[in-house]
This record gives sequence, C-alpha cells and structure tokens, in this order.
Amino acid sequence: SFLLLAIYDLAFKPDGTQLIIAAGNRLLVYDTSDGTLIQPLKGHKDTVYCVAYAKDGKRFASGSADKSVIIWTSKLEGILKYTHNDSIQCVSYNPLTHQLASCSSSDFGLWSPEQKSVSKHKTSSKITCCSWTNDGQYLALGMFNGIVSIRNKNGEEKVKIERTGGASSPIWSICWNPSRDERNDILAVADWGQKLSFYQLSGKQIGKDRLLNFDPCCVSYFTKGEYILLGGSDKQVSLFTKDGVRLGTIGEQSSWVWTCKVKPDSNYVVIGCQDGTISFYQLIFSTVHGLYKDRYAYRDSMTDVIVQHLITEQKVRIKGRELVKKIAIYKNRLAIQMPEKILIYELYSDDSSDMYYRVKEKIVKKFECNLLVVCSDHIILCQEKRLQCLSFSGIKEREWLMESLIRYIKVIGGPPGREGLLVGLKNGQILKIFVDNVFAIVLLKQSTAVRCLDMSASRNKLAVVDENDTCLVYDIHTKELLFQEPNANSVAWNTQCEDMLCFSGGGYLNIKASNFPVHQQKLQGFVVGYNGSKIFCLHVFSMSAVEVPQSAPMYQYLERKMFKEAYQIACLGVTDTDWKELAMEALEGLEFETAKKERKKHGESNNELFLADVYAYQGKFHEAAKLYKKSGHEDLALEMYSDLRMFDYAKDFLGSGDPKDTKMLIKKQADWAKNINEPKAAVEMYLSAGEHMKAIEISGDHGWVDMLIEIARKLDKAEREPLSKCAFYFKKLDNPGYAAETYLKVGDLKALVHLHVETHRWEEAFALSEKHPEFKDDVYVPYAQWLAENDRFEEAQKAFHRAGRQSEAVRVLEQLTHNAVVESRFNDAAYYYWMLSMQCLDIAQENEQQKTEMLQKFHHFQHLAEVYHVYHSIQRYTEEPFSFHLPETLFNISRFLLHSLTKETPLGISKVNTLFALAKQSKALGAYKLARHAYDKLQGLQIPARFQKSIELGSLTIRSKPFHDSEELVPLCYRCSTNNPLLNNLGNVCINCRQPFVFSASSYEVLHLVEFYLEDGITDEEAVALIDLEAPRLNKRENKWGKEG
Repeated sequence: SFLLLAIYDLAFKPDGTQLIIAAGNRLLVYDTSDGTLIQPLKGHKDTVYCVAYAKDGKRFASGSADKSVIIWTSKLEGILKYTHNDSIQCVSYNPLTHQLASCSSSDFGLWSPEQKSVSKHKTSSKITCCSWTNDGQYLALGMFNGIVSIRNKNGEEKVKIERTGGASSPIWSICWNPSRDERNDILAVADWGQKLSFYQLSGKQIGKDRLLNFDPCCVSYFTKGEYILLGGSDKQVSLFTKDGVRLGTIGEQSSWVWTCKVKPDSNYVVIGCQDGTISFYQLIFSTVHGLYKDRYAYRDSMTDVIVQHLITEQKVRIKGRELVKKIAIYKNRLAIQMPEKILIYELYSDDSSDMYYRVKEKIVKKFECNLLVVCSDHIILCQEKRLQCLSFSGIKEREWLMESLIRYIKVIGGPPGREGLLVGLKNGQILKIFVDNVFAIVLLKQSTAVRCLDMSASRNKLAVVDENDTCLVYDIHTKELLFQEPNANSVAWNTQCEDMLCFSGGGYLNIKASNFPVHQQKLQGFVVGYNGSKIFCLHVFSMSAVEVPQSAPMYQYLERKMFKEAYQIACLGVTDTDWKELAMEALEGLEFETAKKERKKHGESNNELFLADVYAYQGKFHEAAKLYKKSGHEDLALEMYSDLRMFDYAKDFLGSGDPKDTKMLIKKQADWAKNINEPKAAVEMYLSAGEHMKAIEISGDHGWVDMLIEIARKLDKAEREPLSKCAFYFKKLDNPGYAAETYLKVGDLKALVHLHVETHRWEEAFALSEKHPEFKDDVYVPYAQWLAENDRFEEAQKAFHRAGRQSEAVRVLEQLTHNAVVESRFNDAAYYYWMLSMQCLDIAQENEQQKTEMLQKFHHFQHLAEVYHVYHSIQRYTEEPFSFHLPETLFNISRFLLHSLTKETPLGISKVNTLFALAKQSKALGAYKLARHAYDKLQGLQIPARFQKSIELGSLTIRSKPFHDSEELVPLCYRCSTNNPLLNNLGNVCINCRQPFVFSASSYEVLHLVEFYLEDGITDEEAVALIDLEAPRLNKRENKWGKEG
C-alpha cells in the first residue's frame, strides 16, 4: 500500500494479528491477515519516529518529534502521556518486566506501570536506537557519536563501547540476537560508517567489521537469530547470516528503507520506506541438496554444506563464506555452486567410510542454472532446455538442446569421463546421454510430464513418476509398460536386486517385488534411494536411513515356489526365522541347492548333517539317526525321536550310553505324557527320571493325596524343596496331619507352628510354643486375634498378655471397658478398669523406663474402677423397681460418689441419678439439710421426665423439715477426732488433718483405720509381729488399753 508520509518505524503485536505503523503524526493499525486498516490513532502533534509493543501484548508505546511518549492499550486507547526535553528517537519494552525505555536527543527515561514518575538519565550524545537483552537485564543505547552504552535496569552505565570510526560513524540501528542457543549475548551494530559489527555484552568485538557499501537504517534478526535483515540507503532489504555474510536481496524499493520487522513466529517480513511504501514479503528457504548412494549433502545456514554418511551416521561440515546455490555429489566428488564460482571437492582416500573432503578445482565464473550434476571429470549445468558439459577447468566441452524443459536429471554411472545421464522432460520424453557423446538417445516417450526417474541395477527396466502421481515401470528394450501404481511422489530401484523397487506417496512406503502385489507400511517423506534392506527417505530437511526387513517380498516368492529369487531377497536382510522358513520350504520343494546355500550362509558346511536333515524330512528316520551319529550330532537324533514320540527307538539308540541322556529322554517322555493328558504315566516317568518337583506338582494339581504321601515318605529329609512342596499341597488339599508330618521330617518348626495356627489347632500350637519359647509370639498373637474376631475379648486380652504384647492387651481392655460403659454395664466396667490397673502395675514392674507413667495410670484406673463399682448400685437404685441396699448404704455410696467426682465426671456416670439417690436417702435418714442441698443442686441440672414430678414434690416437702442434719450421720475422723460435714468440698478426706478416709467395701461406712508410717530401722516383718502382740497392761485396774501407731 502507498502512503504520502515516510514510514520511520513499525511494530507487530506479539501474536502477529496487528501491525502498528508510524506515519506522519499518526499511528496506523493494520490487520495482518488481509492488510485492512483497522484504525488511525491521533495523539501526537508532530512526526512519530518510533513505536514498540510490549511482549505481553497488553500495551504499545509511540514516541514523536513533539517530545512526548504515549502509552496505548491493545484496545487502541491512549492511557498515559509523558514528555522529554527533546524529540523522541526510539522506544523499547523490556521483554520480561515490561519496563519502557524512551530515548531522546539528550536523555533517556525508564517507566514501569507500577511507577508514578519516569526516571530520566542525561547522555552526552543523541541516542538513535536502543535494544534490551533477552533476559531484560541490560539496555544497549546506540549514539550519534558512534558510542554504544550498555545500561542496567536502573539506567546505570555498565559497559561503554568506543568504536574506531567515532563521530564519523553514527550508529543508526542495534539489535540483540534473540537466539537461546548462543552462549553469550550478541549485539549487532549497524552504523553510517557503512559497517556491520558484532559485540558481546562485555564490550568485546566478535570478528571484524563487515563493510556494507550503503548507510544502514534498520537491523533486525530473522527466525530466532539465524539470519539478519538489513535495509537502508541502498533502497532494498538484504538477508545476511548471523555472522554478517550477505546472502541476497529480499525486496528492492524506490526509496530509502527506514524500518524492517519480522512478523512474530513466522517467515513474513514487513518493510517501511521513505516514500510511504509498506511491503510484505514471505521468505521461503528451498532445500538445496544432493544424494549418491549412501552419501547425502545438504545446505545448512545458507553458507555451509553438511555431508552425511547415511549408514555410519557420520557428518562433516564444509564451512563457506558465501551463499550456497546448488550442490551435486557423485562417488568421491562434491560440487558446490556459489554466486560467483563453483568449488569441486574430492575425498582424501578411496575408503568407503572416508568423510574428509579437499578442494580439487575452483571454477571462478558466474553460472545461471536450474540443476547441477557432477561426474568424475565434468560438471553438467542444466538451464531450462539446455544441457552444458564443462570440464573442471571451466571449459565448455559439449552442449545438448532438448525439445522441452528438463524436469529431472541423474547420473547412472559409467567409466570416468564417459558417465551416463538419465534425463526426463516436461513433454514426457526420457533420454540417455553420455557425457562424451554429443548425441542423446531417446529411451521412450510417454504422454505425461516426468517428475522423477530411476533405472534398475541391470539397466533393463525404467521407473517413472509422472505429474499425475503415477509410478510407471517400463521394459527399456521392448518399451513395454510392465505395470503402474497410483499415489507416488518419488521412486527408487533396489541397487542390489533387479526386480525390487519402492515408491513413496500419501504417507506410505510401497515395496514392490516383480509383479506381486504392493507391500505397504507408513512413512512420511520422499524415497530417494534403496540399497539392500535400507531405504533412504527425505522428510522436510532431514535425510534418514530406514531399515526395512525384506520378509514380505521373500514370502511372496516362496508362495510361488520361486526359491532362487526368494534367496536373493533374503540376502538383502531378513530375520533368522525367515531364513529357517526359506530352508524348510526349499527342502519341501526339493530345491536342495537353495537349502544348502541357506545352511552355508549360517556357517554349516557338513554334508552328512545336511543329508541327515533331508532323510529326516523324507521320513527315513533310522537312516537319519545313523548319519546324525556319524556326524557327531547324537543330540539331534535324540531330539528327532523325542519330537516324533518314538521313545522306544530313542532308548535303543542310546543303548547303555550316558545316564544323563537316559534321564533327559525319560523327562521328555514324561513331558509328552503330560501334554497328551496322561498325568499318572507322567508322574511315574518323572519320578524315575528324578524330577520330583514336576511329579509333586502334577499329583497336587490332580488332588492325589496318596501319591503325595508315597512321594513324601520316600524322599530324604535333605530334599527340603520337594518336601516343602508336598506339605504345601497337603495344606491345600485339607490334610493338615500329613503336612505336619512332612514339616517334622524336614525339621521346619516355624512352618509347623504356622500350620497349627492356620488350621486353628491351638492345643498343638501351645504345646509346641512351650517347648520352643521363640515361637510364643507366632502362636499367642494369632490366637488372641482369633479370639477377638470371635467376640471372646476377655480371653483375647489374656492371650495378648501372655504373649507379652502388653500394648495390645491394654488396647483390648480399653475397648472392652468403653463398650461396657456405653452399654451401662458399670460393674463390668469396674472390673475391666481394675484389670487395666493390674496390667499397668505389671508393666511398671517389668519396664523401669515406663514405671512412673504406669504407676500414675495404675492409680487412675483404680480410682475409675472404684467409681464405676459404686455407681453400679446408684444406677440399679434409680433404674430398677426394688432396692438391693439399705438406706444407710445408699446414703454412704451417694456421698462417696459425689466426693469422688470433685474434678471430672467419667463417661456414663449421671450426677442427676447420684444427687437424686442422695436426696431421697438423706430425707429418709434425717439429713434434711443435705437433702435440701441435693434438691437445690438438681434444680440446676437437666432432669429426665420420669424424675421431674418426684424431684419437684421432694423439693417442696423438704421445706417443711428442720434445716439441720442428724448428728448420728455425721462422719468422724479417727485420726484427729474431728466431725466432718456430710458434703465435703475436699473429697473423701478429713477437713482438718487431710487424712484420707478408708471405707467399708460393702456399707461404705468410714472404717476405724488410721494410716501410720514405720520408724527407720523397723522392717515390714517386724511391724506385722508387733501388731500381732498383745499389748502389755500398764495398770491392772485399767481394763482399757489403747494401741497407737
């Protein structure tokens, strides 16, 4: 499109959908898909010099001669404007942080979305261009005075590059290489001293300055840093390598080129010019390559040639400094055409694996050609209808003019200097040309244009792919069309087999042998060569060797009894199984020569052995056996008789030979008996051959217990594995007695214990663990688990305890206790807690480390046992219609329980029931004050409906009673003789001396007992003896005596 104003800069949106162009004092936004103008943006008052898009695609910025920078959103709305003191020369977004650098004639600014102000930094010269490194850490500034200043993200100068041209070489464009493969950051610098230079981040120059012969205005990298685009005063954009070697012109213009940019992730380039022209180009790099047998040469990086050996996978790179236009390879020759010359290389040696090339000749002359071919002593140039033959010194020796455009040319070999060429024309004509003969030979003429050609190894057949994607095969001598196949894009004959070719097309590889049906397999790309079992395939830009087994065509020949042809195919590459199949088929078809060749191929040259095989296949088994024995292969005779189930003949053949062979024969006979479903006979044979394990397995699988007993009793106790197998089957067949007998014979006591446990024969297991304590855990733990599974928890707890598994024993007891409480079986709960306390005491005695912890638990569980024991009576009193205790006992129990619940109330115990029982018994026994207190307490609790009426009535009637308790009920401390209140906040201890009360276990009255401590030096035994003594009478008149302790 043409505009009236100069295009100084342009920028693509990162997704490539929009193009922003700086034109005059406006920005123009174009749709890149069809080139339509989306919207012009007005905001600047003077010429817009620069524009840049942020990597995230959310914002872009523009700078103008009006000294302002405008930030725009991706929706084309201006959101921010700031100014410098001079006109804005360039803007650039940091690729990671999206920080914007804006540069003017006297300073540069750094702005981030999160900043309120722009931080500005003065410079000594006008800034003409700027570029951020890939990691966003550094900003390079190109100056009008020829200096490059590299700054960090804060604007501080880190590196200053002072160049030789100085102010006479103003820098006009710079760009960092975007490649991630480069070890160092590389900066391309283009100046108006007409030079292109490269620098590292450190400021060190890479290589020498490249002379351009024009003033560069823009530099940018193409396809991830592989190439450079340069445009300027030469009114064109040129393509350079990343090292600065010019490759060619992309587009010529009518005026200076101010800007050129690459569309993101594409091969499109857009150019902006002084006269307002905007040009869009697509760069397509064609494949430049050549192939001869197993050597493939191709262009890399436009200036280098890589030669690849397709078999060894070796590669060699020939570096060049100019654009490579054409490549040709033939035997030990390699020709490379460049813009102004042709280089001819040769291999250092005749070694087939040699990969070292040296320059043989150099033809310094510019040639225009479509196709290039190299022979031993000549270069063939093809230009449309004309073929020219040149010597390596560049002298034209011969020329051929064709009737039509040349579409395909190939060297088909021949003596040096007399090679033959195969040529295909657009009019369908196919010719053979010899480089030393001026006359071309017409091989045949077809109606459709030629796309691809190849000649068979013996030069009797010709394969052609035409413009209709059809593969046609002709007999060269008779010109007869032998067959044709559709969907072909390229074709190649097998260089080692006359009747085999392959062609590719439609994503498939097709292999055709003779006139058999095509064998297909998936393959992407073009077939370019077929050597033995390897097919060379070009896919996009890479060449690969595909190993293709030749089994399918070999079997096609075998089906038609074409043994010699099948053998030729097999020689190209088939599997060992395929070779054996070929030999067998050849023998059956009486084609002994082929069978013999197959054997020789595998290193077998013994004619007697071969004749023995033939006799065997003809059914002459005894003659075959004799020949096998004569050739020293008795094993093959035995194998033959065994395979034929002729065991009697085999035994006769062995005679009194090696006992090992006899055993092997019996074993084979047993295998056969087993396979034909004669298990009894197989067992007997296995036993006679000493194969006890197989005999046991068959007997066990068929459930023959008697046979197993017989085998087990005959076996020596040292044969542990067969005996263990017998025991396994006894267990499986539910005969634990025989299994136990077998384990005893072996002496495997552990297995015997496990057997008793698995069969729940606990008495035998216990008896065994008594004799052998090391198996105690193996018996009691499973026994306890079994008891627990059968709801016999108390017995399980004892078994765990007996096995020394205290933690499991305690856990079972805790579960039992919890269940008892939940089910309101408080007497059981009390018993279980007592048992738990005893368990803790046992653990404390056995384990010194846990002694303190276990003693605390002992006292805690003892307390709970006592609490649940007394609550059992309260619960029965409140739940059942008849009372089992006297009022005094219930009164004492209620008080004892309330005093025991001063800190916490255990699960399942009801304070309502306790207070209710206390209130009723207190009222009945004359403790009215206590009864009133109990009723008052009940009013503050949640009362069940069944007690509601009774409690309300009791609360009313107790008001009529005196407010004191009967003195007979008041408890006395027998240590300090203090009367204690009926309800004691301290619990079951004296309020004066803190002596704990000792209660009767039946009536829960306070017993006349006082705790005392022994003096030092008195043992427990002496103390008991002193207590048992009758006290001496101090005064005969006194009939009372007291014993104090």
